[in-house]
Amino acid sequence: MLRLLAAITLAAAPALAQDDPLAEYLWEARPILIFADSPRDPRVVAQLAQFEAAQRDLDERDIVVILDTEEDSALRDRFHPRDFQFVLIGKDGEVKYRKPDPVPIRELVRLIDRIPLRQQEMRAQRALRGIAPSSDSSELTE
Repeated sequence: MLRLLAAITLAAAPALAQDDPLAEYLWEARPILIFADSPRDPRVVAQLAQFEAAQRDLDERDIVVILDTEEDSALRDRFHPRDFQFVLIGKDGEVKYRKPDPVPIRELVRLIDRIPLRQQEMRAQRALRGIAPSSDSSELTE
């Protein structure tokens, strides 16, 4: 099942939401924030359908999806989205990617797999399975 959190859930913990609504994910998960005016926005529906179809890929990359359709939220105050906005946050809490359109899973997977921390995670997974490491190039930082 898709790990999808609504922004309203973040508001349920006011102390955390006021400081940093993403603090609980720091070094634990890669939040993907989907901002839209309505959960019925066709771009939201399409993006979430892609996520559900690729749940295994998202789980392997520790992705948590947060849908924010509130007019006023701590996340909107921080990221200032207009209309539909896709925002990938790294485990270090930094914005890794923003796009005003849905992001295909293939593009998302490639983007995340170039992040140095993800490359370390993949090397560690290969080592646990006894597979020799490869020399991946890195363009993003985390």
